[in-house]
Amino acid sequence: MKKVILSLALVLAIGFTAVSCKETKEEKAEDAIENAADDVEEAAEDTGAAMEEAAEDTGDAIEEAAEDTKEGVENAAEEVEEEVEEPADKA
Repeated sequence: MKKVILSLALVLAIGFTAVSCKETKEEKAEDAIENAADDVEEAAEDTGAAMEEAAEDTGDAIEEAAEDTKEGVENAAEEVEEEVEEPADKA
């Protein structure tokens, strides 16, 4: 009788272990959702970083264009000034 009860207990223990270790479809779906959410979050972070870099590059280009324009205006003003002074020197 003891052998039958011990054998039955052993079979039940093995059965519970095997059943409780199975991954259900629900758990697989949850894992897939979590992985997808992580991928979306990572993509959003990458997009944000790319946008920040593009904004910085645009700002740098605007500053450079402003400096070039300022230099061009100064050079033009100097040329005009020289042109005005030349006839005055000749007279």
